[in-house]
Amino acid sequence: MSRAPARKEARAGFTLIEVLVALSILAVSLSAIGGLLATSVRGARSLERHLTQIEIARGIAAALPDRDQLALGNLYGAIAGHRWRVDVSPFIGTVSAPQSTPWVPQAVVVTVQSPEGGAFHIDTVRLQRRAVR
Repeated sequence: MSRAPARKEARAGFTLIEVLVALSILAVSLSAIGGLLATSVRGARSLERHLTQIEIARGIAAALPDRDQLALGNLYGAIAGHRWRVDVSPFIGTVSAPQSTPWVPQAVVVTVQSPEGGAFHIDTVRLQRRAVR
């Protein structure tokens, strides 16, 4: 029985199995990178929405009428698709202001709601001159 002599020269290249393993590793790596990118984009959008709400709320708080003209009640409107609301009410705290002071504290709440539904609040206290009796 004679055997055919084995070829001693190796063939250059990849086998089909090696190519499939390399492609599967590449696919897994790309899907992981894609997931990371999607998470980063969502985080950036959320941060941008939050910063927009903060800037709108700060602008509204800065544009409030002077303390002598700020009446109790509500103000509302919309800026750049964001709805806003200002609630002014008497400040109820644990320490009451003595009647001898000319100032009365008022609680002011500025709320900004984005078109996507997230809301941002600024709670502050403003002083208003006490009404002269």
